[in-house]
Amino acid sequence: MADVDKDTRDRVRELVRQVLATVPTDGDAVQSPGAAASAVEHVVVNSLQGKFGKAFDRDESSKTLLTEDDLRGLEPGSKLRVAENVKFTALAQDIVNDLKIELIHKQARKNTAKVRSVAVGSDHGGFKMKEQLKSFLTDFGLNVRDFGTESEEAVDYPDFAHAVAKSVAGKQVDVGIIIDGAGIGSAMTANKVPNVRAAACYSTALAKNSREHNGANVLTLGAGQNSFEEIKQIVEAFISTDISEERHMKRVGKIDNIERQYRK
Repeated sequence: MADVDKDTRDRVRELVRQVLATVPTDGDAVQSPGAAASAVEHVVVNSLQGKFGKAFDRDESSKTLLTEDDLRGLEPGSKLRVAENVKFTALAQDIVNDLKIELIHKQARKNTAKVRSVAVGSDHGGFKMKEQLKSFLTDFGLNVRDFGTESEEAVDYPDFAHAVAKSVAGKQVDVGIIIDGAGIGSAMTANKVPNVRAAACYSTALAKNSREHNGANVLTLGAGQNSFEEIKQIVEAFISTDISEERHMKRVGKIDNIERQYRK
């Protein structure tokens, strides 16, 4: 078995060398007047100039073990974002070495979160921000459950707001975050679910207040109301704040009592 593994590694390494041999050097980039157009296009396609200034070309930081499949398609000199404690299979390490892939280790974020798990959901308008937000949340060490949607194809926001709210109400997660165009419709939907207190927040002050004073357990956001940088700040304020004072708990208790009066 060891000989078979060695033979496989040798074959992969030889393929990598063949790929590297096709990458033009600075000298190769100088073309004669009669050079074929395809040769010029080849130089452009394999140029690394477009990579300058980018933090990384691919993010695999959610994995602690990377295989050769995880590196498939990376060009020589690519920047790969990886977990702080990442490990590579033998073949993957060979590819990293041969392609001279630059490893960008994800820096551990200071964990100020008061929660351990979060459900996320969005409609088509909030899809892109939801996808970005998942990586931001995992940097806090949170367990993230994604209830969709899975693309920018038009969908109905109540379906996804309901799914997130049910997860929170059933105590499958500590809090929920929902993103639609304005954040209002999702808040209305989520608040129809018993034991859910959803707040639409457009600033860090509102996010903190909703948690500290109102015991909010679902945050709704508007993709059309805030930039992603602002949303990150709002989310961090929300998950890093908790209700603690007795006077606030008493008032939240009254909210819950009103809800119970109208349950069938």
